[in-house]
Amino acid sequence: MKANRNIAITIGMLFILTEITSITGLILYDPILHDPDYIIKGACSETRVLWGAFFEILLVFTQIGTAITLFPILKKYNESMAIGTVCFRLLEATMVTIGIISLLAIVTLNHEFLKETNPPPSAYLVAGKLLLDVHNWTFLYGPNLALGPSTFMTSCLLYKSKLVPRFVTFLGLAGGPLISVNALLVTFGVYPQISAWGLVLAIPVFAYEVSLAVRLLVNGFNSAPAAYVPVQNLFKLAGRQV
Repeated sequence: MKANRNIAITIGMLFILTEITSITGLILYDPILHDPDYIIKGACSETRVLWGAFFEILLVFTQIGTAITLFPILKKYNESMAIGTVCFRLLEATMVTIGIISLLAIVTLNHEFLKETNPPPSAYLVAGKLLLDVHNWTFLYGPNLALGPSTFMTSCLLYKSKLVPRFVTFLGLAGGPLISVNALLVTFGVYPQISAWGLVLAIPVFAYEVSLAVRLLVNGFNSAPAAYVPVQNLFKLAGRQV
């Protein structure tokens, strides 16, 4: 019982850190994300961008951490689906890592620009725009498209196990598909990623992660019922008892 409580607290803290690090990183990245000329004049904001990268690296660790700590619990109810949650979470973390590297590459190119005697600004600006686009696409497909399936499968298993209240799992069951649909709509140009519709479709998954974290930190898991056993195995068990 104490071990389950400790695991619940760990998972809750990891989810809270996921939200904190992702929001903090995005705020710190503001100069490099919204100034098209950053690559030729961004030295004054470099420390801020580097701190943004640091917080996003922590984000990657917390994303992987949630997958690792949840897996032993979820696999009792469906091991294949539990593996799926880990795979999509790792895919999300990989996308975020690529985005971090693309922004750090812009910082490196800024150093090269400042060192050159007669640097061609247009070439650097094109390279910076390309790297920024890489970050924007990874930001869309990592914390949106890849997040959706992992959230949905995790919520399915939590719903089956009854380890957390139903309203928490309902948020995940709705929020997972919605955040993936959001990524597809942005891909096809229906609306920009940073928009009112993008915010609306992201709210359920955000509410799911926060409510799950708070629930686990405050109350932990519910008393777990017996793990799922396939029907054919029940007949085998009955035969052994006879």
